[in-house]
Amino acid sequence: MSPELQDKINYQLHYEISNFLYQEAYFLDNRKYKEWLELLADDLQYRMPLRETVEGVGVPDIATDISFFEETKTSLTTRVNRLYTKSAWVENPATRQRHFITNVMIESTANPDEFKVRSYFLFQRSRGSTLDIEQMFGERHDIIRKVDNQWKIAARTIYPDQSVITTMNMSMFL
Repeated sequence: MSPELQDKINYQLHYEISNFLYQEAYFLDNRKYKEWLELLADDLQYRMPLRETVEGVGVPDIATDISFFEETKTSLTTRVNRLYTKSAWVENPATRQRHFITNVMIESTANPDEFKVRSYFLFQRSRGSTLDIEQMFGERHDIIRKVDNQWKIAARTIYPDQSVITTMNMSMFL
């Protein structure tokens, strides 16, 4: 990365993008899914490839030919709209959930309005009155873009640390 591009990453930018990600987590944790959709760019690519258990140091453990999901803004909008209907029985009663975002690292790109953002996440969810707590953790690679003076998520790839996902469903958004 050229020094000129790296100079664009300063405390103010880091603060803005980090707060944007925290706002996203707030919307998700408080089931403000329609507000969350407004944070997504129209050309969004949103995916979570499968993590494989492999032997050997340095051997890639992310599948390139299969994903848990590959979404667009249109498909996520359909999923969100369904949550506001009676047919979303898996969210009745609504789950209690928290998204913890940390280790936010920002890198410039050739486009002055886009930044590569890497962060770690911990997602925890409980359902009803059960003692079980579902959790997922890992790393996210985002492209965050400024559109009409507002930050938008243009791309997100979620790399779960688990190779076996134990959550009951994937209705949550990471």
